[in-house]
Amino acid sequence: MEPVFPQILEAASRIAPFVHRTPVLTCRSLDRIYGAGLFFKCENLQKVGAFKIRGATNAVFCLGEEEASRGVATHSSGNHAAALAQAARWRAIPCYVVMPRDAPEVKKKAVEGYGAQITFCEPTLQAREQTLQAIVRATGATFIHPYNHPRVIEGQGTVAMELLEEVPSLDAVVVPVGGGGLLSGTALAISARSPRTMVLAGEPERADDAIRSLREGRILPPQNPDTVADGLRTSLGTLTFPIIQRLVHSIFPVSEEAILEAMRDIWERMKLVVEPSGAVPLAAVKVSGRLLEGKRVGIILSGGNVDLDRLPFRPAAT
Repeated sequence: MEPVFPQILEAASRIAPFVHRTPVLTCRSLDRIYGAGLFFKCENLQKVGAFKIRGATNAVFCLGEEEASRGVATHSSGNHAAALAQAARWRAIPCYVVMPRDAPEVKKKAVEGYGAQITFCEPTLQAREQTLQAIVRATGATFIHPYNHPRVIEGQGTVAMELLEEVPSLDAVVVPVGGGGLLSGTALAISARSPRTMVLAGEPERADDAIRSLREGRILPPQNPDTVADGLRTSLGTLTFPIIQRLVHSIFPVSEEAILEAMRDIWERMKLVVEPSGAVPLAAVKVSGRLLEGKRVGIILSGGNVDLDRLPFRPAAT
């Protein structure tokens, strides 16, 4: 069943006791650099360091008692895994997570710290899915997909709803796109609350499957998505794709250099820790041409989980 806006309102009430209502911040120097009035919705300051806690919490607390007692399971490179583990802990149920062996160390430690039982696999979608299926068969746990799940999409839509409540007259909202949970939830919320506001996205050039999928009119898998924005290496889902097709104005491809430049700008100018995936929307503003020039633009900073031992712009040792 496709999520709809009234269910986003229900999700907002359901998750309110657990998640932060994150601040919206501005930065005049970035306004000058990027040529627009920017309003940053800081989900990097959210519980578990990312917007993912919203969808995971909504999904976990929608489960019936018997279903919940068997626990929840997922496959994720990090942020959704940590979010589901925390939501499961709040409900006092088991959480089983399949993670690729090459997931960032900071995210592995976070998932373990929130109490999930982790099984590592090879870094392929086939390995993730096969390992997860075996765990679900053995435990009876409910699979909570990282993005292709109606309750997850509804939870993610609460980010844009809060943004519009604080800054109601936006010309555009820009988000990163990987699997499309945040983008589709944002599009549903914006279309219902502020239909004149454009919904835009940024996507790494090295993981441009969403752009290619929209061009071809069907879901195309990523092709060796080697990008610093590790949270955006996933393919669109059967639920997220049609919502994005219908409601998203445009997706802009951004280079690795542009992602790191935007990330560094946010760190230096705003004193905020954001991960590469979270910097992608700001990079998209720069490559959008004159579309956003002088406009009021909402930017969703999706997460701030960075391995500080592997900063991509740390000066080389001399």
